[in-house]
Amino acid sequence: MGALFTGGLATVADTALTWITTYFGWFYIMAATFFLVFVLWLMFSRFGNIRLGPDSSRPEFGTTAWFAMLFTAGMGIGLVFYGVSEPALYNAGGGPNPEETTANTQESAYEAMNFTLFHWGVHPWAIYIVLGLALGYFCFRKGLPMRPASALYPLIGNRIYGWVGNLVDVLAVFGTLFGLATSLGIGSQQVNAGLSSLFGVPNVWWMQAIIVAAITSVAVLSVMLGIDKGIRRLSVINLWLAVALMIAVFVFGPRLYILTGMADFAGYYIQHLPETSLYVAYPQTDPNGFEFQQAWTLFYWGWWIAWSPFVGMFIARISYGRTIRQFITGTLFAPVGASVVWFSVFGGTALYYDNLRDAGIADVSADLALYEMLGQLPMPAILTVLLSVLTIIVVVLFFATSSDSGSLVIDMLTNGGDPHPIKLQRFFWAVTEGLVTIVLIAAGAGMAAGDADPLTALRSASLVTGLPFAVVLIVICFGILKALRTEDVRVMVPGTTPPSRGGDSKVHVGPPGDMDRPKTRSGSGSTESGSSSDSSDSGA
Repeated sequence: MGALFTGGLATVADTALTWITTYFGWFYIMAATFFLVFVLWLMFSRFGNIRLGPDSSRPEFGTTAWFAMLFTAGMGIGLVFYGVSEPALYNAGGGPNPEETTANTQESAYEAMNFTLFHWGVHPWAIYIVLGLALGYFCFRKGLPMRPASALYPLIGNRIYGWVGNLVDVLAVFGTLFGLATSLGIGSQQVNAGLSSLFGVPNVWWMQAIIVAAITSVAVLSVMLGIDKGIRRLSVINLWLAVALMIAVFVFGPRLYILTGMADFAGYYIQHLPETSLYVAYPQTDPNGFEFQQAWTLFYWGWWIAWSPFVGMFIARISYGRTIRQFITGTLFAPVGASVVWFSVFGGTALYYDNLRDAGIADVSADLALYEMLGQLPMPAILTVLLSVLTIIVVVLFFATSSDSGSLVIDMLTNGGDPHPIKLQRFFWAVTEGLVTIVLIAAGAGMAAGDADPLTALRSASLVTGLPFAVVLIVICFGILKALRTEDVRVMVPGTTPPSRGGDSKVHVGPPGDMDRPKTRSGSGSTESGSSSDSSDSGA
């Protein structure tokens, strides 16, 4: 429908998005900061040793594979797309204080990297952690289905199986499917731009449709093979290729500037984190700051929240057996540390050439900025071509890993929360994502100049779901806290038997699968249910 009535969708979505960012911008800022404080408190609290699964459970995946899947599914593709263009744009006068900060100076470089890291740092991952932790806890430890509504069980009980729970899940499906579709479309444009720049490939809609079909084929193969044989392996390969690209840029780039900048930029970001986390621009007193915040910060916060069902469900699915402290520490600090290094290498290199060599990287479009930066590196032309080809491969694989993990999440949502959906359903949703993207690209091809782009219109519509889901996430925080307070968290000596739990908890703490269901769903004894679910969890 969005492809057929793009003008109407764009008008409604843009009007709603502008209204939300204008009148509820403060809510987005405060909510994101609240999520960060909440997960940090949980990490250091007495609940940190509780496992996402039975007390005897252990992690299903090794640390390297776990991190690779976290990174590639969470925001890896965004780092490739914005790793050069975003800091370069802020540095050239596109930041929040263009009248106070001189463009293309070291001062503007600090400001640029500060807000870039703010948008891609601890706040987005804190948003993901809230839902991921809730789902991992309630699914693997409490036996509830792997669906966002399950996180509300402590507060609304069996009503998660009614219209309230279904509404939450429908919002999650919408945000995941169309968020992935718009990202695939934007990614195809970057790949097409690279191929056009390198080999003269036509930069047209049908070529982008072919690229989407190729990415979808890789994603279908990956999701059909399952998490261990497909998604895990593809994520690890993708991670190492991205690392190879980053090392190459570092070796041929301004190494000393990158190394000093890595410390300076990270320190500047940490030093100003409380200020940026709580600053809300008022349009009448700070019009430049308000415009920047509306176009970038609030856009990102809405986008991360809209994507939280997708990323949250996926990181919950791959985090079975980890403690709450391990889950938060690994999910919050490992990807953020990698992001700091990535932006310091790619963004720092762009800032060096723009500020000290007047390269004009900020003047090119976002989908060409990375290729433009590679062209500035002092290396033979053949190496520039090879690195550009490697960049295209990394972009394709990042989108494939996002697509396959997103397909798995939609499979689980539409399969009643089963973390092991059937293969036919995996195939259907992986192909559907690609087809939706191709339809949107084709619909935009026949539009006159100045008309609404279907991808942009649908992205705005997806972002609108961020506001109601932000409220849901806040409610989920209180649900997590209520459930954790029923746990026995007495300190244990390693190797001893965990203390027994009392049976008077308001939230059931028996073996997974033994959670109470509505009367229409009951019919099996608790002993049999517990035995069956223990077996299922051990292989989750």
